[in-house]
Amino acid sequence: MTDDRHRGIGLAQGTALYVAAVLGTGILLLPALAARAAGPGAILAVAALAVISVPLASTFAALSTRHPDAGGVATFARRAFGPTAARIVGYWFYFGTPIGAPVAAIMTAQYVVAIIGGDRGTVILIAAALVIVPTAITVFGVRFAGWAQLLLSAALMAILVLALAAAAPHMHPANFAPFLPHGLGGVGIAVSLYIWAFAGWEAVAGIAGEFSRPRRDIPRATALALAIVSVAYIAIQAVVVGVLGPKVGQSDAPLLDLVTVGLGHGWGVVVACVAVIVVVGVFNAYFAAFSKLGAAMGRDGDLPAWFGHGAERGGIARRGLLLSAVLMALYFAVVAWLPDLQPVILVHTSIGAAIYGMGVASALVLLPRRSIGWWMSVLSCVLVLGLLVLEGANLVYPLVVAAAAVVVGVVARSRRRYATAGTESADAADATVPAAAGSTAPTPEK
Repeated sequence: MTDDRHRGIGLAQGTALYVAAVLGTGILLLPALAARAAGPGAILAVAALAVISVPLASTFAALSTRHPDAGGVATFARRAFGPTAARIVGYWFYFGTPIGAPVAAIMTAQYVVAIIGGDRGTVILIAAALVIVPTAITVFGVRFAGWAQLLLSAALMAILVLALAAAAPHMHPANFAPFLPHGLGGVGIAVSLYIWAFAGWEAVAGIAGEFSRPRRDIPRATALALAIVSVAYIAIQAVVVGVLGPKVGQSDAPLLDLVTVGLGHGWGVVVACVAVIVVVGVFNAYFAAFSKLGAAMGRDGDLPAWFGHGAERGGIARRGLLLSAVLMALYFAVVAWLPDLQPVILVHTSIGAAIYGMGVASALVLLPRRSIGWWMSVLSCVLVLGLLVLEGANLVYPLVVAAAAVVVGVVARSRRRYATAGTESADAADATVPAAAGSTAPTPEK
């Protein structure tokens, strides 16, 4: 009997995918936005949010460890609340979340074009490439994506360390005073800005079933990813404030300003590389989850069964990836020509908050009561409830998708009942035909 443990992804690959999903494109803009709101106190905001993220990350790690499956949060919802809840979550993630891909690609392309030059056409071409490359990587499976992401994350960390090390000697202690120019209220605003920089745990839950040793490696990968992301953001925020001082709030490209100070003009291509690596890494993690979720939905009857190929551990869910690629292409065609991306961003964030809500609610049901994971899920419920309150009227988007999922479920059940009733009627008719004919019906023994 062969040992198939080596067919899955290991700790290093899993950590790289987790870091990619969580780190996100926030490193390009958030340090300046947070400093504008809180001054040097933005460092405190990042540290606070890193602590706040512990229960959320721990909750999804505990769920993924106990129920590693391609369905991710949809699987958790199915086990906790039944098939209708699972279909709703699957539709939220599979049909709603991909709309964020063209938004992130276009925003990153705009950042790159601002550095290297170009027009709107250049932005669209770069954005399209940023979507196509990780899609091509995912065609070879989650394990290959994990190795690719390990290389991307290593390159990203190396470039960030180079940029921060070159800029750090130019930090001035005077730039950290006053530390709280806008009081604790400013820190609160910075925390709200950084919330989505620490999101992404719901996405990587879908690749939990690909770990060779999920019970050992998922908690470790989660802890390592959270530590790496936290240290990265704290370091970037501290160096940005220390080097740029009061000017940081006026910067639209803080990393570019750091590289210019530390390495001189002409090194903007370094920041462009950071932008490209970050967004490709995010897509690499999310697309792997999309493909596996599509396969799981086909397996579970929430999509046509044809898409169910590749849901098993080690399987390559190319059909699920194909459907998500078609969806993203449609979304890209619409988003690329919108003058304002804010409505699309609101759709994405509201659906993300809804997925988190279902995930932490499932944890309350599935995790052993009064265990560490269960208490973490209680804290997570409080945090996610706050996010849902902030979303307010934007929750109409996930509600519409949920209604569509319920309708699809009702129609599917009706068709199954009709088909079953038709089969039973046919069987009954077949059973009575020989007796009516009288010629071949067996007579009971006396």
